[in-house]
Amino acid sequence: MSISWTYHIVSAFFLSTRKIFFSFQDKETRALCKIGDRSTSDVVVRLRTQDVRDEWFYCHSHILIEKSKYFADRLSENWPTCQILDSRNCVEVYCQESEFDHHVTTLRLFYDITNSSEPDTWHGVRNALGILRVAVELSCEQIIRACVDYLEAVPWEEAEEEEILRIIPGLGSQAEPILARLQPVNPTAIIGIFLSAIRFATSTPPLSMNELKSSAQDQLEYMLTEDDDAPLLTADDKIKSEVRECTRNLLARFYILLESLLKEPKESIFELGKIQVFKSLLSDLAWACQILVKMETMREFVYSWVEASDKIVKAVEDASPTSDMLETKLKVIEVTAKVLEAIGYGTVIVPTVKRLHMVKLWLPFVRGTKALIDSAKTSNEDVPSFRMDGELWQTLESAFVSTILALPSGDQAEILTEWLGNEHIQYPDLTEAFEVWCYRSKVAKRRLAFLSSAEMGEMENHSS
Repeated sequence: MSISWTYHIVSAFFLSTRKIFFSFQDKETRALCKIGDRSTSDVVVRLRTQDVRDEWFYCHSHILIEKSKYFADRLSENWPTCQILDSRNCVEVYCQESEFDHHVTTLRLFYDITNSSEPDTWHGVRNALGILRVAVELSCEQIIRACVDYLEAVPWEEAEEEEILRIIPGLGSQAEPILARLQPVNPTAIIGIFLSAIRFATSTPPLSMNELKSSAQDQLEYMLTEDDDAPLLTADDKIKSEVRECTRNLLARFYILLESLLKEPKESIFELGKIQVFKSLLSDLAWACQILVKMETMREFVYSWVEASDKIVKAVEDASPTSDMLETKLKVIEVTAKVLEAIGYGTVIVPTVKRLHMVKLWLPFVRGTKALIDSAKTSNEDVPSFRMDGELWQTLESAFVSTILALPSGDQAEILTEWLGNEHIQYPDLTEAFEVWCYRSKVAKRRLAFLSSAEMGEMENHSS
């Protein structure tokens, strides 16, 4: 006789006698049943993995039937028997090794969980997900509801959220409440939170709220960013109008402070503490440019900055080169870089005379500021504590080149002559502009001569 036959015969005999005994017990006694209690058990759950684990759990049929439709079916009179033995006395459950412990926990929960109580702890999100998978497999409605309620209510870490997104959709409608916090939000709600956030992000809250404001700015920019996913919202006329209005208010506060700084002696600016507010406003303006660029609404900001450029340079140009003032100048340059980019690449169309003035005004300022910062870094005296962004200087250089090349050739020649004679010729490097100017100048007569010939021929054709 094989070991398997022996196992089934012994199991059937033992459990059938237990079943007879158990049927005479009253409800109160049955309620006190514990998993693994061989004296009252009438069924064995044999939990097995492919080739590694094989464990027996002494259980009670009335609990298995009550808690699990899977076991109710396996223990019913209609379930096919195994040869001539009463297979209902032993239920074999196969599972993956990784799911074994979750199956054990689920069996124990049959005894611990009632209609009026839940386990004190699920031992974390991942464990609850494992139990949920088993509960769905065994059709344990009560445990499914308890798992869903737990997972729906607790916070998730990013890795756990990825696991939830991988598992929950395949578990059917029972687990859908878990995904409620991940569902797309109504567009009206998105617009509402964006408008509230943009107003706060362009306000002047107390210094203690600066981190909150910075966080709001980061999230607003993220909402408008197209990366692997589409932007969270598309800017319509209402949103653009609100952003422009908020930017106007921000600029208005900046210009009021600028006028105040122009009236104060340079040495008293730090004593009054105005420079810190000035830097904060410049940071907000640099951020606002990012938003305006994404929304393609830079025109008003560019024109405003062009008109105020002389005053801005005057306010900070001659200040002593302390770390704070160098940082302030760098923030001024950061905003100016956004403006020059818009001008140089034709995003905003500015008249020639104003473009020329912007180059002549900001080129020396940028050149001098970079020289001061480089000198401070080299001497290790009063070295700026702020982060130096190499991309900023590259962006500025490209913007200057593009803006210069769009000017009349005579103005280009004047700017390039000054650059070639300047001690700070290395930055900005206008070599590209010089090369293009030389080429254009050399071929200008031939090009214009060809153009003149073409025009004369066209005139003759019209006259004939």
